[in-house]
Amino acid sequence: MTRLAEAFSKALVSDIHKCSLMKQTGVSLKYMMNFGSKPTSRNLLLSAQFLHKELPIRLAHRVVELENLPYGLSSKPPVLKVRDWYVDSFRDIRYFPEICDSIDDLNFTEMIGRVKMRHNNVVPTMAMGLQQLKHDLGQKIGLSDLPEIHQFLDGFYMSRIGIRMLIGQHVALHDPNPQPGYIGLICTRTSPMKVAESAIDDARSMCVQSYASAPVVHVYGDPSFTFPYVPMHLHLMVFEMVKNSLRAVQERFMGTSKEIPPVKVVVADGIEDVAIKISDEGGGIPRSGLPNIFTYLYSTAESPASEEVSMAGYGYGLPISRLYARYFGGDLQVISMEGYGTDAYLHLSQLGNRQEPLH
Repeated sequence: MTRLAEAFSKALVSDIHKCSLMKQTGVSLKYMMNFGSKPTSRNLLLSAQFLHKELPIRLAHRVVELENLPYGLSSKPPVLKVRDWYVDSFRDIRYFPEICDSIDDLNFTEMIGRVKMRHNNVVPTMAMGLQQLKHDLGQKIGLSDLPEIHQFLDGFYMSRIGIRMLIGQHVALHDPNPQPGYIGLICTRTSPMKVAESAIDDARSMCVQSYASAPVVHVYGDPSFTFPYVPMHLHLMVFEMVKNSLRAVQERFMGTSKEIPPVKVVVADGIEDVAIKISDEGGGIPRSGLPNIFTYLYSTAESPASEEVSMAGYGYGLPISRLYARYFGGDLQVISMEGYGTDAYLHLSQLGNRQEPLH
């Protein structure tokens, strides 16, 4: 780990290496709910003590990975910046004094809240590093041609979701006025219909910004059905899927006299899973392109020239949405008919008993 050794003290680098060899401990949605349903001082103290031990291990795993990426990706300035954020956060948490009482817990909670904010821009910053790598390797290279980088990103972003969930949950449990029905970030009565309608409104607004109009979206399902989930995660996933469908339909029918077909969203509540299907008639994706839709830096649209709001983005929406689904034991699949349209299926586990997938 030479580059790390040049930037940081020997003792810190050695400690990172030691923690990176330790086993990470996963938790399930059900456990988070059961534990958080009684946010007594004792439980909050136990939660802080667990994070004090667990977070440096998770951060150290990522630092070592960021330091050892192929194709020179580790030395790209944006990737070095991300690595340094992880090192700084490791140091802040690892060397925080032992947590023995409620005052320690409050100080710790404030500090990890700041750590979470430090990492807000990890995804766009990593994307810049990958764009630089793509430029070096030649424009025709996609990440599907670099499976080890794709594998790293899947694990890296999944770990980031986990770290942010653990910190966010702990911080939210300290809220003196929690929203009714919430245990931390988890809403015990999440209505997939309501969340879908809100995500659809946001995606249509973005479509109107880009194209001056947006296809109609029809939603079908039981509005009274609820289940325990993290509404923020669900909103992000549905938003990304609907955004893709709106763009495909809008671009296919723009400038034609044909009637624009609606996008259809169906919410189904099964015993094991809640499933959300998003169907469009946006022309579909060629079969040869389907394996690419879950690779980073793949987008059927041109990359935007700037970082302004765009319906296309950098092709991160689907792969990251799939990670959010998988984080709590669900999945995201896309089935397409070239020349007609696409069906995207989001499956979310009703049971909530799957442990986090740790990498």
